[in-house]
Amino acid sequence: MVTWAREKLQLTLEIVKRSDDMSGFVVLPRRWCVERTLGWLMRSRRLVRDFETLPASSETFVYFSMAMLMSRRLARTASRPRPGQARWARAA
Repeated sequence: MVTWAREKLQLTLEIVKRSDDMSGFVVLPRRWCVERTLGWLMRSRRLVRDFETLPASSETFVYFSMAMLMSRRLARTASRPRPGQARWARAA
């Protein structure tokens, strides 16, 4: 996988392993990004269970779910009033 990512995607893939001498909960570097993204994806009802028979349709639903998530966030930030902007315009 590391070689494939380097050759095809020009990415450096770093595998974060947990050492055996750790006990209890220890935050591993950058692993929280993957866990957070998977948590966002699992909010989509269709992705919670593996209903699809083809991997391509599963991939499509992942793209669709992330597009919905991003569009909601863009719409939410665009509709917020800017700091210093009056919430209610006074009629002059």
